[in-house]
Amino acid sequence: MGKFKHKNIGRLLSEERTREIAPERLLRSSGLAEGDRLADIGCGPGFFTEAAAGIVGPEGRVFALDTNPEMLRSLAERCTAPNVEALRCADAEFPLGDGSVDFTLAAYVLHESDDPRAFLAEAFRISRTGGRLLLIDWEKKPEERGPPVEERISRDEAAALIGEAGFSVTEAGELNPSHYRIIAVKP
Repeated sequence: MGKFKHKNIGRLLSEERTREIAPERLLRSSGLAEGDRLADIGCGPGFFTEAAAGIVGPEGRVFALDTNPEMLRSLAERCTAPNVEALRCADAEFPLGDGSVDFTLAAYVLHESDDPRAFLAEAFRISRTGGRLLLIDWEKKPEERGPPVEERISRDEAAALIGEAGFSVTEAGELNPSHYRIIAVKP
């Protein structure tokens, strides 16, 4: 995790991106609910973190994890919700207990991981039984924006890796022409 350059942070928070992805609607439609404990892995400056904090409410908790301290500083400047805890992590070592979260979000980070299998195994470890994983990433096709195509992980490959980690994939499809969404559950 962490190949995205901090100097490009404005792109992560743009109004255009918000319109394209609609983070609150996406999280709700993927099953995030009031009172949930969510791990936002690779949270960056908090594009999804803020929406998640509002959804889970005061009884819920959002753990915002990132490898990059600059991203966590940016998050702290923007998001002051009392139910958000920012934590620095390693690429595939998350500072959360076994089965401690109801919902794990991995948005646009699997392709950045040095070891996607270890990353997903760690997501599995922190998820409670019945917990959900929402993975969003770039379709494996050449585009002017986003990571180079050779760094992207295809939807089918990501779904297979999620299954290898122990999750049961319940949905895998296009989010928009550039991105896919995979929802999985820990049995």
